[in-house]
Amino acid sequence: MKPILLILTVFLFSTHHLIAKHIIGGVMTYEYLGDGTIPNSNKYEFTLEVYRDAGGGGAPFDNPAEITIYEEENGTYVLYSTGGKYIGSQKNVPIVPMPCMKPPNVLVQRAIYKFTISLPISGNSYHISYQRCCRNESISNIATPGDVGATYTIELTHAAMLAKNSSPKFSSLPPIVICNEFPVAYDHSATDKDGDQLIYSFCSPLDGGGKITSGAGSESCDGVIPIPGCPPPFDKVAFVFPYSLSKPMGGDPVITINPGNGFIDGIPHQIGQYVMAVCVSEYRNGQLLSVVRREFQFNVADCKPDLTADVQKDTVIGFKNYLLNTCGVSEIQFTNLSQGGNNIKDYYWEFDLKNGSFATSTARDAKIAFPDTGRYEGKMVLNRGLSCGDSIDIAVNVFPEAHASFTYDYDTCIAGPVSFTDYSNSDGILQGWSWDFGEGGSDKSKNPSYLYKDPGQYPVTLKVEDGNHCTDDTTNVITWQPAPSDIIISPSTFNGCIPANIFFDNLSAPIDSTYTFEWDFGDGQTDSVQSPTHLFMEEGLYSVGLKIISPIGCVAEDFYPNWIQVLPSPKAAFSYSPDEITSFHPEIQFIDESEDAIRWYWNFDSLATTQAQNPTYAFQDTGRHVVYLRVVHPQGCIDTTSRVIDVIPEITFYMPNAFTPNEDTKNDIFLGKGILDGITHFRMTIWNRWGEEIFESKDPSVGWNGKRHNSGRPSPPGVYVYVVDFVGPRGTPQHFQGFATLIR
Repeated sequence: MKPILLILTVFLFSTHHLIAKHIIGGVMTYEYLGDGTIPNSNKYEFTLEVYRDAGGGGAPFDNPAEITIYEEENGTYVLYSTGGKYIGSQKNVPIVPMPCMKPPNVLVQRAIYKFTISLPISGNSYHISYQRCCRNESISNIATPGDVGATYTIELTHAAMLAKNSSPKFSSLPPIVICNEFPVAYDHSATDKDGDQLIYSFCSPLDGGGKITSGAGSESCDGVIPIPGCPPPFDKVAFVFPYSLSKPMGGDPVITINPGNGFIDGIPHQIGQYVMAVCVSEYRNGQLLSVVRREFQFNVADCKPDLTADVQKDTVIGFKNYLLNTCGVSEIQFTNLSQGGNNIKDYYWEFDLKNGSFATSTARDAKIAFPDTGRYEGKMVLNRGLSCGDSIDIAVNVFPEAHASFTYDYDTCIAGPVSFTDYSNSDGILQGWSWDFGEGGSDKSKNPSYLYKDPGQYPVTLKVEDGNHCTDDTTNVITWQPAPSDIIISPSTFNGCIPANIFFDNLSAPIDSTYTFEWDFGDGQTDSVQSPTHLFMEEGLYSVGLKIISPIGCVAEDFYPNWIQVLPSPKAAFSYSPDEITSFHPEIQFIDESEDAIRWYWNFDSLATTQAQNPTYAFQDTGRHVVYLRVVHPQGCIDTTSRVIDVIPEITFYMPNAFTPNEDTKNDIFLGKGILDGITHFRMTIWNRWGEEIFESKDPSVGWNGKRHNSGRPSPPGVYVYVVDFVGPRGTPQHFQGFATLIR
């Protein structure tokens, strides 16, 4: 058959001339669709699946994808070409759920390329392949993975063409992540529509493509995308020690595949990324029809369990080995802190009671009764007997309980410290004491003493701890209400003048409102408050006594002879002259009439001051003014008096009886004269002889100019009547009425 050059292009997603370093797997399959469109041919749909690492920043899928068909002739390979169609799709590959495990975040995408072609039935094979560089650089089991490409190919044999065969197809996607140190259980089986026999084996991944991206050689077998793809035979990738075709993931024992059903199992023991290939060989009546090679990358990672056994504990003594301590309690209610949600199906607790028996429970929060004090070993298991489970070892120390106890002693009538004595006991050695004295004070000693500041009832708490860390506490209420050892009163002495109003501040301690107080002020007066105020009205020397009685009858008393000295006070008094003071005569003579004074301090309504005994002062303003006089006794006592001085405002007012409004600037205006300071509501009116008002003024400075309302025609000469009203400074109405003669 004459070879025809083929460039079969399948488009998808992105440009292709990049070193991808993202390829992690792929597979090529075919399906027989019936007779072809050319004589003696079959029609096939070829499917290429390519997997890439979408989380590592590598190149996207090829667009176009360069797929090449070679026809084998006498041991050589020639290109074959015909038309074709394709369907392109891309989606994320889901991570296969693993019981109780949370895999790391890995993103793998799959692209599917489909095309249909009619191929003449040949006496030889066709080889359909896709070649591309390069793989993830992080692959562990092959040499220089970042420089190694991949070939995904399938051989359409002469026997398959005659049998009108379709190749097997794998039933499920390969697992993206498997967990280190956890069993692999993956069904890698395929289905075959023709019912042929399928045999499974590990096989070698194939190399293809190189690092050349542009220029000469970029489309050769060493180019990133060979155009056209290079012919068979294809090179196999080189495994690095200790990995091999039979040990693609290493380990001991190795991961294996069941040749009859394709089931892969084993336990990986090394974190990493591993390239593997599984070949499924298709036989009919003992004749090999096809080999489908699917290559993929296993990501072996540390997976975080989604199920964790845990319990409330006192100490962690090893990996999943917990210690709980209890004191004086032989039945323990455990608090289960396990996490796993719906992954937890059941719980199992077991403890060796050391008497030939075991205590067990299937409750989430088990309650276990231990027979005596001592140490007991046990465990808690999640999902016992299931592959998805977890367990912890639990040690329990049952210690004897500690007992806190104490007594106290103090003198109930003399204020002093309280002595505390510890009477606590424990089978373990007591080694810690913590005292709380009920008012904020504390102590760590065994037998402390404590002095309270104020009387009262105080809840005293003692907490003890023994060598097993067992604790106990007890509280006793102490009533501490002694009489004060010393009576202290402020002031300690007093010299003052009548009236002497003295506050006696009782500073004795301890006292409060529950105590009884008996005061004697020496003037015949008494009081019963804690700190009284007393007024001495007579001069003299007074002795003061105080008795304090506590709520339980303890007495403290003291007597202070000749403690308070009350001296006579001066008497401030004054008079002034004249009795009536006006704005016309404002000067005042002040006459001191005080008794027993040697110094005088005058204050004239804060306007002026003087220390003269009999001063003279004139107020500048009318009105009421307060004058103060403070006088000082020879012993320093002070008295003060004050009087209100009223400076009466005076006014004067008179009216002329004639005026000459002839504009000679002399007597042209009819206007009243006088002193009018402080007047209000002023009104002057002018009336003619017919009773007609011809002028009005509400301003004492505005008079009549002889014209009607000061703007009309001139009034004729004659006699007119005037009326003037206003209110004086103190509110007294004033009225004036008379005749005004107008002369021209």
